Amino acid sequence: MVFDVLCIASWNADLISRVPRPIARGETLHASAFEILPGGKGSNAAIACARQGARVAVVARIGDDAFGRMALEVWKREGIDTTHIQTTREQPSGVAQILVYDDGDNSIAVAAGANAGLSISTIPDAKVVVSSCEVPLEATRTAFALARKAGATTVLNPAPARELPAELIALCDVLVPNETELALLPEVKRLFAAGVKAMVITLGARGCRLLRPNGTSLELPAHPVKVVDTVGAGDTFVGALAAALARGDALERALAWANAAGSWARNARHYHPP
Repeated sequence: MVFDVLCIASWNADLISRVPRPIARGETLHASAFEILPGGKGSNAAIACARQGARVAVVARIGDDAFGRMALEVWKREGIDTTHIQTTREQPSGVAQILVYDDGDNSIAVAAGANAGLSISTIPDAKVVVSSCEVPLEATRTAFALARKAGATTVLNPAPARELPAELIALCDVLVPNETELALLPEVKRLFAAGVKAMVITLGARGCRLLRPNGTSLELPAHPVKVVDTVGAGDTFVGALAAALARGDALERALAWANAAGSWARNARHYHPP
């Protein structure tokens, strides 16, 4: 079976507290609400892909614990293939502690847990392979090298922000950073010279921008929405982009689709259990 999208996925259980504003060092604030929801950049993107109607598989590493079982239940419910999931008793599943403020912005602390031990030797066939920097870069490099040999399109969301090795950059067809992540990457001309075929820069409330090696560019404004929660909006953007590319949309059309999905994700929490 050839999947539409394969996500080299991080999984985190999101422990979310809603507070009026950022907390100062040594300060305690009362939270107005608390919830535990599915998270992880790769898992969020996979769910977004599946909800676009794509056939999706995940390669991920989870702990043999309650949060790991939560991941399997979520992916099964969303129709995502979990054949290639790795489970360990040596590390707990990843966890993200998230503070969401009244203006919809947030602060996040991530404990990688089992995500940090993900390794890859083979991957299932897919049209598009997606990854982020929440999993080991060597796992992504191996997956992208295998994807390139199979003729798949590779999409990297370089988040959380960090410097990328040249070997990985050379395997990226589409690079999707935000402005903070872009600042840690080589200049755009060098990225294109290294082999990147397109840059999609997400600009938050200002939308997104597409850059190509031939110098052409396209900028799309964000759709006007009331911002409720920005958690997962960027992951939704990446997932929708990958799903559109897998169904054969040109990059410009796929970008418009992803831009709309990312904007509306800012208006509500990305995942809503049935």
